[in-house]
Amino acid sequence: MLKKTFTNKLPKQLNTTIKARGFGAKAPMAVSLLALMGMTQFACAQISWPGSSSNYSNDTSINYFNEALAAGERRDSGALYQYEQMMGNGLFAMYPAYWRLNNDISTLHPNVVTQFASQYSGSVMAEKLAADYAETKAQSGDYNAVRQVANYVHNADDSEKCAVALGFNNGGDAMRAMALKPDVWLTTKKQPALCSQLATEMNGNPMINNADRKQRLLRMLRVGNTGDIMALAQSLGTPIAYSELSEIQLNPAGFLTRFGNQPNSVKNQYLYLYAIGRIADKSYREAAIQVDFDIKQDNNRPQKLINEETRRYAYRILGVKRMYYNTDDGFNDEAITWFRNSLGESFNYEEAEDYATAAIRFSQWNDLINAIGSMDNEVQKENIWQYWLARAYEQVGDGNKKALARQIYQRLANNSDYYGFLAKDKVNQRFSAGSTALPNVASSDTNRMLNDPHFARAFALYNANASRTYANREWNWAVKKARDNNDNKMIVAASKYAHDMGWLDRSIYAIDSTEGLNAFSLSHPMPHQNEVVRYSRQVGIDPAWAYGIMRQESRFVSTARSGVGASGLMQIMPNTAKYIARNLGETYSASRANNGDTNIRYGTWYMSDIMGKLYNQPVLATAGYNAGPNKAKRWQPVYGSLAADQYVESIAYPETRNYVKRVMENATIYSSLLGANMSISQRMGTIPAGY
Repeated sequence: MLKKTFTNKLPKQLNTTIKARGFGAKAPMAVSLLALMGMTQFACAQISWPGSSSNYSNDTSINYFNEALAAGERRDSGALYQYEQMMGNGLFAMYPAYWRLNNDISTLHPNVVTQFASQYSGSVMAEKLAADYAETKAQSGDYNAVRQVANYVHNADDSEKCAVALGFNNGGDAMRAMALKPDVWLTTKKQPALCSQLATEMNGNPMINNADRKQRLLRMLRVGNTGDIMALAQSLGTPIAYSELSEIQLNPAGFLTRFGNQPNSVKNQYLYLYAIGRIADKSYREAAIQVDFDIKQDNNRPQKLINEETRRYAYRILGVKRMYYNTDDGFNDEAITWFRNSLGESFNYEEAEDYATAAIRFSQWNDLINAIGSMDNEVQKENIWQYWLARAYEQVGDGNKKALARQIYQRLANNSDYYGFLAKDKVNQRFSAGSTALPNVASSDTNRMLNDPHFARAFALYNANASRTYANREWNWAVKKARDNNDNKMIVAASKYAHDMGWLDRSIYAIDSTEGLNAFSLSHPMPHQNEVVRYSRQVGIDPAWAYGIMRQESRFVSTARSGVGASGLMQIMPNTAKYIARNLGETYSASRANNGDTNIRYGTWYMSDIMGKLYNQPVLATAGYNAGPNKAKRWQPVYGSLAADQYVESIAYPETRNYVKRVMENATIYSSLLGANMSISQRMGTIPAGY
């Protein structure tokens, strides 16, 4: 491959042309020459990557960042190459190189990617190019190329992890591919395309056995993934033709009518479950009637046509499908009955979680213990399931189980998060967020942080008003690198520095993403305090709750705008803002509604409005703020009251469920910071019946 070495300095005339024209109509001669050479080689200038430099205050490469970004957006490879040279050994030299290489990422040789990753080793863009390349090559089936860059991908998202695993799954390293088996093999919920592809191709992994294949086949029969069904059944020695599946898909009742006249066979057990799954897709109620009828009829036969295993998994199909309809049809303990009837068959995580959720909703504590016991050992150790295991032991256990519940609560109470706060209340521990004063940071730690290349890039991008996408990425990477080095002092120094300059969302991220680091004055700042407190009190709501909502909605980014159009500190939808303005006797103005002061005033008024419509219950109102008041009402119990933690855990929308947990956690912390400490259990109260 042609590789040319360029010096760091450009002729004065060329520098002038670049600055004046921004690579407009006339391209410098070097650009034209480079175009002739093909632009696929990596521009390896004689520079020293500043991975260990100690002073970035005079770095000027940021001055070209926005221009280079514009060149990247118009895919001007010649201009990008020149920006690489101009940035020399600066902090941002890798960006134009990344954009240029990414323009033709599908055609790059792996050596080009590894050269870039080596030259800019330790930077987030080195990681990103390698990860982008692995995904691109995995999508095209070039697994050899994936393997060549795999060792440069260390902080992958789900899709990137699956891309790397695909490379190894098809390259003889079965063990490395199998590391993702728990995440993809039995999953039926939507996942990245490469993860679905990995699960399909993992069927050929030599470490996958027939017991694994059967477990996946049962899930694929439930959801109807035709290709996987045929491949898995073939591997298990029971071929199923596409025509058989297609016929059942079109007319499952027809197959079930014929089923009674056919012999008991392995294939027919599979096809029966496939037929029940297709009926359940249309109506879980119709499927339940069918299963009960078939089993009753089968019990009168001298020789059973439906095996015990098939019966159990048919009920599993019903239980899972029923949990999909809790918002539309309301909660019903029939889901627990169906899951209970399926005991004896292994659960994947989704099924066990559904079973546990149903048990929590209806206070079926023994079922909850069974559900948690069906989860993977590592999953059982998660705080959520430890808390609910303790709740179950507390309710139905003997003296030893109750003592174990208290031990679990005491352990969880060491955490200052949602489950930690609930556990503190169980063991009568009082939470205190401490002083509202910002932590003292040694000047030496601040200087170390500012001279860290990753934080230096993040702050430079922020100050240059560059796209927040890049500034946030560099910040998150800088925090990760400091976290990997167990350098909490640097993280606190960075968080405080960002806080002081008004970059609150990243200041919060630094503390939130670092386990065991509690600095509540940084993680839970209180900007606009006068307005928040005044407007909250005017409408009769708790300022701590208002702050809890605001922090979760926008992280105090006043320009935040969601994908569905919500905007401002309180993330108010346009139609909601119009409703608020009308009720306040004001003329609606989009710009005014998004203004900080007005947005806070509107948001607190709307919180009060929802609270009044939802029994003055803050958990219901929080769910209503996120998903709408009508949804919050649908999730209420029909008869009797329900403990608030049970209501929250059974909220049908995962986004809203997590939202309510975070807001309650936030509000508990803010109540301490505001000097009006209220425990989370007192705050959450009890959920009344929805009549």
